[in-house]
Amino acid sequence: MPVLGLGVWSMAEGAETEQAVLWALEAGYRLLDTAKIYGNEASVGRAVRKSGIAREEIFVTTKLWPSDFLRVRSAFQRSLDKLGLAYIDLYLIHWPVPLIKNRIWKEFEKIYAAGLVRCIGVSNYSVNQLETLAPVADIPPAVNQVLFHPFSYKKQLLDYCRSRNIALEAYSPLARGRKLNDPAIADISGKYGKTPAQIMIRWSLQHGLIPIPKSSNKKRIFDNAAVFDFQIEYGDMKVLDNLS
Repeated sequence: MPVLGLGVWSMAEGAETEQAVLWALEAGYRLLDTAKIYGNEASVGRAVRKSGIAREEIFVTTKLWPSDFLRVRSAFQRSLDKLGLAYIDLYLIHWPVPLIKNRIWKEFEKIYAAGLVRCIGVSNYSVNQLETLAPVADIPPAVNQVLFHPFSYKKQLLDYCRSRNIALEAYSPLARGRKLNDPAIADISGKYGKTPAQIMIRWSLQHGLIPIPKSSNKKRIFDNAAVFDFQIEYGDMKVLDNLS
């Protein structure tokens, strides 16, 4: 699984999503994150096919929405058809639901066994919810995708997932842009000569997270990928950790 991806939440179906994905692939991203509820799976799939990049090099994620919890297999097939792909790399339960979650996970395991998805996981799960799932999961979740950024630092969840080999994926790693002007972020940004967004993404990477920043702006998409040529020092990491 690539360590950095593009999220397409709130992007419009059609040209906006398609162009953003093509720019991201041009910039070197190989992880794309969509969902049934985003309404833009078809655009993501079209961009993947148009890119000319080998399918096996691109990691595509989509998700099961709660309204489809009683028809998991048909919902998965609709997402697969909209994407226009032979398989999905990662399929997630978008939100935890009480009572019926064990049955849902068993349906996920059947989809995995059929070879239609390369790995299965969850989203927005707490430690307690992961603990509840564990005894019934013959195939443990490969990924837990959650809100995670310096102002929402879930250390207990990170430690738990790391101890159980569950990759922790960070959505909204830029806090939806609301904290880019925070003084502490600005200070560290100036020290390293990087944008506030690059600092926040790099913080995620150094914690072993897989950040999936969302943008449909070409410059920001490219800037957000330029985070592998520097390292945030220990002291500055602790400052960022303490913003939560």
